[in-house]
Amino acid sequence: MAAGIAFALASTAVQAQAEQSSAEDLAKKLANPVASLISVPLQNNFDFGGGFNDDAFRYTLNIQPVVPMSLNKDWNLISRTILPVIYQKDLLPPDITPTDVDPNDDQFGLGDTVQSLFLSPAASDPIWGIGPVFLLPTGTDDALGTKKWGVGPTAVVLKQIGPWTYGMLANHIWSFAGDSDRSDVSASFLQPFLSYTTKQAWTYTLNTESTRNWEANEDEWTVPVNVQATKVLKLGDQLVSVGGGARYYVAGPDTAPDWGLRLIITLLFPK
Repeated sequence: MAAGIAFALASTAVQAQAEQSSAEDLAKKLANPVASLISVPLQNNFDFGGGFNDDAFRYTLNIQPVVPMSLNKDWNLISRTILPVIYQKDLLPPDITPTDVDPNDDQFGLGDTVQSLFLSPAASDPIWGIGPVFLLPTGTDDALGTKKWGVGPTAVVLKQIGPWTYGMLANHIWSFAGDSDRSDVSASFLQPFLSYTTKQAWTYTLNTESTRNWEANEDEWTVPVNVQATKVLKLGDQLVSVGGGARYYVAGPDTAPDWGLRLIITLLFPK
């Protein structure tokens, strides 16, 4: 019986070690925007300050499904969608307020969708992907969307060495159609990132998500610095990554927030 108990304990330990290793691998895949992993991040952002009177509030739920598709043994195509659900209050100064929008009012609804497609080698070092990015005018309120269709290039390059992942994701979108009464879009996005993943499947990340619309009235970069921690675990039978963090806006126009919080839950569907 002692041998049976010892075998059972050893089997349990091996299983726990395998599950821990699997969780660590999943955490490292999550740090890679073009990994072969289906995931659905639900990113809750709370931003404070900024706006016309420096007392605005903005909540953004970014629904961000990432779906990799194998084209052949050498190439993958990764679809990355960002659909924002937004609530904002006291955010808009009069000089950039869309027609018939009260700057002191609040707005709630969908923002514009950003759809990216990355063509990426199945195996490469460094890891990279390149493709088109599209702006879809899904905004349900004049103050939440551009009313413009847009397109441009996007690319990501990263390196994974042991527990470390570092790299850059970038895109640029130009508008080509839409409401002629609304301003054109020429928008840049830069996201350098650095993360460290532990054996216990914790990932600590430092990044910026810098944006600039070169056609905007306030022609400046908005640069939030994000620090966050996430953990891969199981909720019932569902693998998830949960975590959160904070950010500080080191640069931006007068309407940019001062600081913010982020809470993330990501549903994972390993192949």
